[in-house]
Amino acid sequence: MPMLGGVRPPIAALLCGLLAVSALTALGLGTVHEQEVPQALSDAERQIAQDAADSVGTSINASVRAVRRSAASATPADSSKPATVLRSLLPTGHPAAGGVLLDPRTGKPLAASGEKVPLTGVDAKDLAPPDTGNIAPRLVASGTGAPRLLLFARVSVPVADRKQDENQDQAGDLRGDQDAEERGLLFVVSEKVAAPAVYGAGRTGQLVDRNGKVCASAPTTGAALAAATGHRALPAAAANAANTSVHTGDVSGSVLGDGRHGLRRVTGWASVVSEDGKDDASGLGLTVLTAREVPPAKAGADHMWFALVAAGALVVIAVLVTLVLWGTMQRPLLRLHLSAARLAKGVGEVPEERAELARPVPVLGFGEPGRAGRALESIRRQLLGETGPEPEQEVRRRPGVRALVLVCALVIAAWGVPLLFLLNRVPAAKAVPAAAVADQQARTEAAADRVQRSLGGSRTDLAAAASALSGASRDRAAEVLRRERADHPTFRSLYVLDRTGALVQQVGKQPVRTLVPPTGEGITQVNTSGKIPAIAAYARIPAPGKAKGAKNPEDTAPAVVVAEIGVDALDDLVSRPGLGSVWLTDERHRVLAASVGFEAFQSLPSRRLTRLVAKTDAAPGGAGKSASAVLHAGTSPGEGLSVAAAAPLAQKGPAAGLGWRVVSAEPAAALKLAAYQVQARTMLAGLLALTAGGACLGWLHIVVVRPLRTLTGCAERLAAGDRRTVLFPVHHDECGSVTRSLELLRQALVERDRGAGAGLAAVPAPSFQCGSAP
Repeated sequence: MPMLGGVRPPIAALLCGLLAVSALTALGLGTVHEQEVPQALSDAERQIAQDAADSVGTSINASVRAVRRSAASATPADSSKPATVLRSLLPTGHPAAGGVLLDPRTGKPLAASGEKVPLTGVDAKDLAPPDTGNIAPRLVASGTGAPRLLLFARVSVPVADRKQDENQDQAGDLRGDQDAEERGLLFVVSEKVAAPAVYGAGRTGQLVDRNGKVCASAPTTGAALAAATGHRALPAAAANAANTSVHTGDVSGSVLGDGRHGLRRVTGWASVVSEDGKDDASGLGLTVLTAREVPPAKAGADHMWFALVAAGALVVIAVLVTLVLWGTMQRPLLRLHLSAARLAKGVGEVPEERAELARPVPVLGFGEPGRAGRALESIRRQLLGETGPEPEQEVRRRPGVRALVLVCALVIAAWGVPLLFLLNRVPAAKAVPAAAVADQQARTEAAADRVQRSLGGSRTDLAAAASALSGASRDRAAEVLRRERADHPTFRSLYVLDRTGALVQQVGKQPVRTLVPPTGEGITQVNTSGKIPAIAAYARIPAPGKAKGAKNPEDTAPAVVVAEIGVDALDDLVSRPGLGSVWLTDERHRVLAASVGFEAFQSLPSRRLTRLVAKTDAAPGGAGKSASAVLHAGTSPGEGLSVAAAAPLAQKGPAAGLGWRVVSAEPAAALKLAAYQVQARTMLAGLLALTAGGACLGWLHIVVVRPLRTLTGCAERLAAGDRRTVLFPVHHDECGSVTRSLELLRQALVERDRGAGAGLAAVPAPSFQCGSAP
């Protein structure tokens, strides 16, 4: 029967595994080189550009929604003049440079406001039909040289009474055919293209169109801008890369520039496009370009020498361990298998095979193979009648194959454990370059600005909704609230409070806690304890007497409309790839939202983080300044290092007085720094060696060592005279083959004892208790 498995596969697997680990060690460590500008800085610049691009896209989409919402909610009277209609359409607080109302039939302007709206290439007839869906914004050139962003919306106005003077039609009155009740007009708003918001000392930001032309820059003055304009080929190259990569899903990247004045320029670019590419800003073809100059790192030695030494040492260990196992276990066990099979043939009926019993059994190896060989030799001599059963003696315990396997494991561990825990550790003082810490702070400031902009936009939109609620009937108010919540998925609940604080109308989920009627408008934190933080934007509903077009003015106290902002929305705002764990904290440094799991109003996970946030606190009335540092999470040098930063939520605006902070912490090991790459790959090499050695030696212990120890005991008991224990082979390998041969030898000894005892019937046969009886 062919043998399956046995002693050779685990030893061969051990050799192959250790040689593979040594090859990976040489390749993995030898290919890591100290870079003049670490990859972590290039990645951070790419992510900063992506943050700025997301901010630009969010701002453009918010402007588009504001213009469309204003056009949809406008209710001009029948006798409204075009200029009056235009003033009612311009969104409150919208940074519009100019606005125009177009007649779609002729394309002529009926009314205009602010600077002249550049309409070159705009065909009002093609844009006005309502069946074409929303009109996407456009980026056009203007007479001033700076491009303008055109935002479009359709608006319907009632047709004036035909009894009015016909001459007013030529003056621009909003009338049409006598049969029509409403007339569709095209509302166009022109606004300046805002420069991307960039943070970090010495960093520049540029907004580039699809042709590589710079639309806006930040900062607009200073040496930083002069340095940016010195690389005129970068905008066109970034725009070309963005236009090429947007179809493949790669919408950001980084470029390492040439050195100048002892500094290297790191440039990041990102397309202003959403994940699905279906928002209004995605079709403009804009690209954000950010750049900063960083001091190059000192060129460090590569790690090839260490890689070769470590890999060579493991090769030597692999060969030595394999030779030891081959010479002390594999070779003796195979010889034992052949000797046992030869003796089993010698007890057969064929005369030629019986001559095999005359050949002694060679005793090879130490431990269990040697003991089994000596037992086989004793059985052979008993079959020839040279000796009788050897008395079973107390054998002094000596090291055997189990101790040999343990020694091999210790030798492999002597190579793997230092790599896993000691070698190539990153010194704490040189762990993270200052530029990487500054980038973490810049990204944290960008996250704080993103939260502030979202809260400010919610407050502005809620103020517009409050104006629409003034003097509205209950049904009309419910419709306004439903529409507002549909336009703002971040609103968990929308409700109206009367002057006594009673809830009179609500849409959405039940509020966590209703707000005491405040004055004015803004953002507030409703609760300071509980399971869910309650954060709300609020706005006073103007008194009906002050509302435009109110028919029944009354001198009553105005109500308040409140939008409760969901915590999930805040979690999404602070979450950014590559920024690590991010928390939004209140003025007492307790967590309100986070990119990781948290409990409401819990403390920050580290006292060091809390002390870092405390550095951003300022005197009453101030917002404080951002702070960053490399923090230690463990007690030993280099253990658990993280790059942390904290930034106030806003220096001004509705959220400035809240005292909120955005805090981030990125594990230093997650940064693409050469020192951490070497440390990680060194630890991986040690772990792989320990895993391969442990797995193969464990396999060897299970399939060889334990069966061999059992086999040796059975052979020694058989040689000592145990004829009653039947030997059952369990495995189809060398140990199983020897066990089968021993069973044949046992049966031959039983037959011989029966023949010898036939004439000595009066003499009782000896009885042995060895192993398990059949």
